[in-house]
Amino acid sequence: MRIIEIFHSVQGEGPMTGFRTSFVRTARCNLRCAWCDTTYSFGPGTERSIPSILRTVASHRTRHACLTGGEPLLQKESVELLRKLGERGMTTVVETGGSLDVGPYLDLAGTVLSVDVKAPSSKMEKRNRWANLPLLRPTDVVKFVIQDRRDYRYAKSVLAREPMPTNVVFQPVYGTDGGRLADWVLTDRLDVRVMVQEHKVLFGDVPGR
Repeated sequence: MRIIEIFHSVQGEGPMTGFRTSFVRTARCNLRCAWCDTTYSFGPGTERSIPSILRTVASHRTRHACLTGGEPLLQKESVELLRKLGERGMTTVVETGGSLDVGPYLDLAGTVLSVDVKAPSSKMEKRNRWANLPLLRPTDVVKFVIQDRRDYRYAKSVLAREPMPTNVVFQPVYGTDGGRLADWVLTDRLDVRVMVQEHKVLFGDVPGR
């Protein structure tokens, strides 16, 4: 697999927020979101074997992993890596931009999918793969990264027309007013979770944290 970095930190997003986690960040991405905070992952990375990755993950001595990117679904070896992590009793969140087929990942033990729906401020909303959403399980997550009122209205319209798993997250773009987003959700009585990026609250906007 082509890997940018493997690191040990606190999960800052999604259903495992706050848990000590081993992060595997893959190289390359097929999207170019306007507000992307991991553009350093667009490069070719370094080739790592699955046994090598597993050894590094094991050294962190945690039950939680996160396969992120870049876009991890671009790499065909990701299915085998997730299978091996599941065999070791780990729970792995797979963070995907939502433009690629999640089908091969649905039956992997211990895997939780965190699937983005790209809103207008990303400039990538035309790349959303709507066929993914009906496939998601109650344990999976749909995440909207929201920058402004237009994004918020877009997210509401998607919620009204598309099937969703139990967990829907509205996350403010880093540096924007999260309280404002929370107020919008409260006013409209939406059954979603408003979550900031906890790792940035703890460590700042620092790669590998």
